[in-house]
Amino acid sequence: MDYPVDDLKLVVLNIGYAVHDKDWNWRDVSSPFTRLYYVTDGYAQIEMENKIYDLAPGMMYMVPSFVKHTNICNGHFEHYYIHVFEDGLSSNHLFEEYAFPFETIPEKGDLELFMRLCELNPLGRLPQSNPKSYDNQPTLIQNLRINKMRSLQDIVESRGILYILVSRFLDKATPKTLTDDDRVKNAINYIRKNLGSRILVEDLAKKSALSTEHFIRVFKNETGETPNTYISKAKMERAMVMLATGDAAVKSIALSLGYDDVPYFNRAFKKFLGMTPQQYRESNPLVTTPAPASHPAI
Repeated sequence: MDYPVDDLKLVVLNIGYAVHDKDWNWRDVSSPFTRLYYVTDGYAQIEMENKIYDLAPGMMYMVPSFVKHTNICNGHFEHYYIHVFEDGLSSNHLFEEYAFPFETIPEKGDLELFMRLCELNPLGRLPQSNPKSYDNQPTLIQNLRINKMRSLQDIVESRGILYILVSRFLDKATPKTLTDDDRVKNAINYIRKNLGSRILVEDLAKKSALSTEHFIRVFKNETGETPNTYISKAKMERAMVMLATGDAAVKSIALSLGYDDVPYFNRAFKKFLGMTPQQYRESNPLVTTPAPASHPAI
């Protein structure tokens, strides 16, 4: 796995132990952070990307950021949970660049690591399980600030434990670049590492030693999207993270993503998500609604 580990910066937003009895049912949850679960008792399910996955005791699970999913719980269910945020200012993002397995078998001692992480982060426990109560920009900012206020010893130990737990999923993680064409791979890597700059298709074509027209055809054939569509999507997804987890002005976010024309950035964001950046920040777009207690299998 070719990844600049020195750029990896993971932060614990929330952690705790939850006991449920038919009350872990939330529809269309989507968050700017990744979820880790260690199930200790009972049974539940997660519907994600048109599949239903079982959550069983003694197993660890990962739900990626910005992936819409529904929690299904028709009985007793107990689990540890960790909400993991990856620093949005880094040029490399592990969770963006790799597809992780949903389920993995924990190593001996991993349960104790979850327990220790809870001890180190007593303020990280969620007051309630409804994502509506914590999937919002003010709460995310508050959690990030609380994380930074802890002692250096607790921060270092917490981060070390978090890296160990995430590493359990790395064995079967695969790059998200769904292409065997090195020219397109290199272009995608360049785009991801330069989202703060203005990226021209003509420059990408030159780096690939192709004419612009030929490069566009090759890129679309490999990814299903034109280069400009891919660039815009990558920038908009990064903007969503920055809007949801920080308090920087929209203008600052636009400039940090290579948009000198802020009105153009606003129009591009609205075209992508159906609302302006300010509306996205103010309207709490991560609100969820309760899912029914019983759910038909697919």
